[in-house]
Amino acid sequence: MDIEERQAEHIDYFVKKASTLKGPALSNVVVEATSHPSLFAFSEILAVPSVRELEGTENSAFLDLLRMFAHGTWSEYKNAAGHLPQLVPYQVLKLKQLTVLTLAETDKVLPYDTLMQELDVSNVRELEDFVINHCMYVGILRGKLNQLRRCFEVQFAAGRDIRPGQLGSMIDILANWLTTSDNLLVSIKEKINWADTMGEMDKKHRKETEERVEEVKKTLSMKAAINSRGHEENFSELGGVMEYDHDRNRPKRRRHPIG
Repeated sequence: MDIEERQAEHIDYFVKKASTLKGPALSNVVVEATSHPSLFAFSEILAVPSVRELEGTENSAFLDLLRMFAHGTWSEYKNAAGHLPQLVPYQVLKLKQLTVLTLAETDKVLPYDTLMQELDVSNVRELEDFVINHCMYVGILRGKLNQLRRCFEVQFAAGRDIRPGQLGSMIDILANWLTTSDNLLVSIKEKINWADTMGEMDKKHRKETEERVEEVKKTLSMKAAINSRGHEENFSELGGVMEYDHDRNRPKRRRHPIG
């Protein structure tokens, strides 16, 4: 089962659970969801009416915490830690995993120094162990650790929840991509039509050339045949004259009188 299928099952479980609870009871659901080792998307849980009702109540900090896991990073949590519930170790690990995914959204080459700073990791060995064991092995990240260049080269990163206001920008990007694709398709069709036209013209030209060559061959063959017959006639006439002249110039034998 791939990560998307696992996500769907876990999301469905927590959505149903949150829908049956209200107020303080939802805090446990938030902690459980944000600690779950295979759950990395929280927008559906945020959309549950009872969860949204935490806004402005004494338990609103858990709503803010859920939003942090949906869109935030480890460094953002540290800056707002005074207004948010304290994290358990599994939540710290989860938020650091999500931080790596956020960095991979915009950059496909992640320097070690940036990762160590964002994750509060003190050395390269600890960083590489984290990336391998808690990101690549889990299936949320694929890529290559380049020790020579001191960076991680991203090949794949699981997507995070869409941030508020990000949907419009994504729609614009997709619309631009669609327009570009349509224009490219038109250009490709034009080039195909041009290639077909040039191919037909080239085929016609080759056929005309072959026909012309055949005509020239026939003409040359006829001329050769005519010339050959002319030579034969000339040789015949010349041979007859020579034979006649030879006979005419041959000295006559004298006949002796019969005694």
